Amino acid sequence: MNRRTADLPDQTGRTVLVTGATSGLGRASAEALAAAGARVLLTARDPARGRAVAGPIGAELVELDLADLASVRRAAAEVRERTGDRLDVLMANAGVMGTPPLATVDGFELQIGTNHLGHAALTWLLMPALRTGPASRVVVVSSLAHRGGGLDLDDLHFRRRPYRPGTAYSQSKLANLLFAAELDRRLKAAGDPVIAVAAHPGMTDTELLANSLRRRGRVWGWLATPVNALATQPLAQGVLPQLYAATAPGLTGGEYIGPGGLGEMRGRPAPARRSAAAQDRGSARRLWAVTAAETGVTPDPGA
Repeated sequence: MNRRTADLPDQTGRTVLVTGATSGLGRASAEALAAAGARVLLTARDPARGRAVAGPIGAELVELDLADLASVRRAAAEVRERTGDRLDVLMANAGVMGTPPLATVDGFELQIGTNHLGHAALTWLLMPALRTGPASRVVVVSSLAHRGGGLDLDDLHFRRRPYRPGTAYSQSKLANLLFAAELDRRLKAAGDPVIAVAAHPGMTDTELLANSLRRRGRVWGWLATPVNALATQPLAQGVLPQLYAATAPGLTGGEYIGPGGLGEMRGRPAPARRSAAAQDRGSARRLWAVTAAETGVTPDPGA
């Protein structure tokens, strides 16, 4: 799986939607896919920031706030209309990390609401467009953090247990992996041509970690930049697993791709390890049902 962004297969004729593309992994993904010839639609909450990224690479902006289900529905309808119901890759990349106890527009805990529920709803709503392509993919970006904290399906929003930012982030990333696996199983069972693949960037130099540190107070804010630099690999390296998941020939669905180095923290794309919790099919099926009930979006595929 040795790959650089410059080595991507030709993406001419393919249409890709990347969420959270104004910075970090999303922006790097959008830039690499556009350079490889894809038609790229990128999402942003802030239209000005979105246009600043989209313009130079010839991408198209879709306004989307994953923390607002009405925005998710509008964005999905817009993507289907603008693409003529033809989408080859949905890269569910956007995310928030380590936030204080905040709620989405719909009353969800912010991290599970943004990282999982918003993306799941978007995926289901875009499935008719993905199904039109001959070899379409959903790429769900998870994290090494999925291994800590577990997933409480009876209290996703910390209404009964004490809120801990790290625990909330961990459960959202575990939910990403469980959702990707269940989505791929159901797609295969339905005979759909679409596949779902998960990926994680290891420890990568993005604003996600730095912003999380800054939220902890002034001292951590001062330390955010040097800590981020020391603990992470360059962005150009960290983006490779999700680009591989989006473009590599031969993937059949259900794979999980991450850095191949020590502890999966850095290195070239390679098969990644799931925690035992991330392999629990019962939890994945229950999460699917809970997600449908929370979002009010009909799952697709439904079987």
